[in-house]
Amino acid sequence: MLASLSADYYTRLEQGRERSPSAQVLNALAQVFQLGPEATEYLHELAHPRGCKRGPIDHVNPTVAQLGKDLDHLVVFTTNRCMDVAYRNSLADALHGWLKHSDNLIKMHFLDPAAREFYLDWESEALFRVAHVRAAAGMASGDRHLLALVDELSVESADFRRIWDRHDVRARTNESIRYRHPEVGELTLSMRPSPSTAPPGRISWSAAPSPAARPNGP
Repeated sequence: MLASLSADYYTRLEQGRERSPSAQVLNALAQVFQLGPEATEYLHELAHPRGCKRGPIDHVNPTVAQLGKDLDHLVVFTTNRCMDVAYRNSLADALHGWLKHSDNLIKMHFLDPAAREFYLDWESEALFRVAHVRAAAGMASGDRHLLALVDELSVESADFRRIWDRHDVRARTNESIRYRHPEVGELTLSMRPSPSTAPPGRISWSAAPSPAARPNGP
């Protein structure tokens, strides 16, 4: 017996003969394997993927666009689950719009050499971005755009392949990111995600100077 599951049922799960385990079963497995909240959510998404229909990247909720204009003292931008940038206000454009592949944050991170100087904590940020995309892949296993993105990065970046093989999954919470901007110098921004339900996978981000940031850099 495993987590109140019969040995026969667990064997069917392992062999792929049981394709629709209940939430109770998934939670029991998560408890046995000591999965954290994000890994447990990922397990549920793998078992019952919601699918992904990639909306037009140039379509942004007018409310979000207006918010970005109103909050012109903040960095505001919107991404989808593939980290395509659907919208950015003027400060967001000034922050990273100058980098190559700036229309997709994970491609920008791995395929533009300048990103290694731009992100002061390049490795930790890379770990998050790959974990985000891996989680997205579980939530939308049939998303051809996402699969093509993973294939491209796997071919073009040894670092992406290395981190992808870790199989980490996690979502971003409020935290600070440190940058070295070619015109502004070093700065630390507190990043806050605001998930959107239309379309699924959209996240609006806002960032302001971190209270912990020092005048001459963190």
